[in-house]
Amino acid sequence: MHPASTLREPPLPTATTKHPPGLYLLFLTEMWERFSYYGMRGLLTLYLTKTALAGGLGIPEAAGTLIYGYFTGFVYFTPIIGGWLADKYIGQRRAILIGGITMAIGQLFLFMQPELSTQGAFFGLPWPAALGLLLIILGNGFFKPNISTIVGKLYEQGDPRRDAAFTIFYMGINTGAFLAPLVCGYFAENLFATRHLDPATQQLVVDHYGFRYGFLAAGIGMLLGQFIFNVFGNRYLGSVGMQPEGRGNSTEAAAAKAPLTKQETDRMAVIFVITLFVVFFWAGFEQAGSSLTLYTDKYINREVAGFLIPTSWFQSVNAGFIVLLGAPVAALWVSLARKGKDLSIPVKMGLGMVLLGIGFLFMVGAVLQRGGDVADQTVKASILWLLATYFFHTIGELCLSPVGLSMVSRLSPPALTSMLMGVWFLAPFVAQIAGGYIAAYVETLGALKVFGLIAAFVILAGLLLVAISRKLFGMMHGRG
Repeated sequence: MHPASTLREPPLPTATTKHPPGLYLLFLTEMWERFSYYGMRGLLTLYLTKTALAGGLGIPEAAGTLIYGYFTGFVYFTPIIGGWLADKYIGQRRAILIGGITMAIGQLFLFMQPELSTQGAFFGLPWPAALGLLLIILGNGFFKPNISTIVGKLYEQGDPRRDAAFTIFYMGINTGAFLAPLVCGYFAENLFATRHLDPATQQLVVDHYGFRYGFLAAGIGMLLGQFIFNVFGNRYLGSVGMQPEGRGNSTEAAAAKAPLTKQETDRMAVIFVITLFVVFFWAGFEQAGSSLTLYTDKYINREVAGFLIPTSWFQSVNAGFIVLLGAPVAALWVSLARKGKDLSIPVKMGLGMVLLGIGFLFMVGAVLQRGGDVADQTVKASILWLLATYFFHTIGELCLSPVGLSMVSRLSPPALTSMLMGVWFLAPFVAQIAGGYIAAYVETLGALKVFGLIAAFVILAGLLLVAISRKLFGMMHGRG
């Protein structure tokens, strides 16, 4: 990369609705990074729990969901460190490069797993698999908060295009998340899997999964995203994100070192309070990769028109709904704002939590259709229950997640934006670990009780957030 002084600055925001081209570069970069992450994540629970003869690691389901929870949790913990390092020392652009390369290497370790020695287990994992997951955790810490921060930096404070920009960016996230399980899941469960025809059911049954090739596809996706970002970054981003905060000029340096005002501390407090609430949202939402995946694999009728849908493909349903519904939901917020009826950020997020809880009520319906927690895997529930669950989870996510990214960029002091973006990701960190424990109890408590309790708890938390929304809105001092 060239020194920052030689780079062309991107055009300043104007009153038009057109977005700077750098946004679409970030869209593509994030799309491929999410392809990499969700491709691997869609396979992870199956990879951990399938037997060694079937190409998995043979870890018991309760332990496998805990490993999944801790892995996905720490993916959201390291961004606070990566954000702080970028703010203080290396800048967002270098952090994204470091993170992307580190994650690609991690995926390649998962690909090489069958060819390497599995001696020296680490928390139940062979060391190559453990090292691969660790590198993905560390790389994500550098990548995740900083690319979101650069999106916000493309717009001046108060620019009305900012929320729409984060919605567009969020579509990039979910385009990658939609494609990933389809491609990586096809490699693992179809193309590179060995199967036989079950004479009793006349269905193809997998003998051995090609998980490693799914991980390889995920690693290639990560490298492709890095190639695009580094080839076109200077052209479309200029010097944005190249330097740590306050090193660009004397005015920025003075602003970065100035003590925080009362308004700034109030706004930061709102970030922390809402972060605590959304822990409950993500603890339920992220059951998609653990308990919902295992329940789908065993108890949902996945056969459609004679085709048995691979379990990992259901990880694309949420992202597919996001791509379809993201623009209409964004248009709804714009329409409400024009009429002077826009909902505040806390109300939108509380509504998202309620919708998530409603989604889990459909999973309760799926369990009841089977006659309760019946262990017989030949008794299946309709796929429509699962699709309805993902539909309501998606609407809830659209009310909460892109709004949260925009909120952090609005409310954070400039010198602390990446670090506070990392704080925002602390909610999924806690939630993923909690979600791993929740998923581990499905076998002992029963899916009916677990799904029902999640629904009730998340709905109550959402209603409480709505109840205190006026207080939080006042603490935002005009940025809510």
